[in-house]
Amino acid sequence: MDQEKLEYFRNLLQEKLKTLLSEAEKTLTDLTESGLNCPDPTDRAVLESDRGFELRIRDRERKFIRKIQAALERIDEGTYGICEECGEEISLKRLEARPEASLCIECKRRQEQLEKIKGG
Repeated sequence: MDQEKLEYFRNLLQEKLKTLLSEAEKTLTDLTESGLNCPDPTDRAVLESDRGFELRIRDRERKFIRKIQAALERIDEGTYGICEECGEEISLKRLEARPEASLCIECKRRQEQLEKIKGG
């Protein structure tokens, strides 16, 4: 992959990372500032439920952040765009859709099929 495309993907990944980290910071601030001093048990239950939902979303985003950071490392190492499974190039179309991808579409399908078999 040429340097111009690598820089394009680096910038795209860094923007995604910046957005996710900003959201995480906002959630942390919201959780710390909004107190649990609700005298009404129903209001408190709703607040607890909302917090739990928000934390589940942030946990998913935490995993996504790791994938983005790994993709940025692959750019630095010169292995970005190479499938970690088969060693073939990952298509630009796939990288456009999922710039954090570490598997080509065929290896990803195979992985998902195996997970489906194991899980079901």
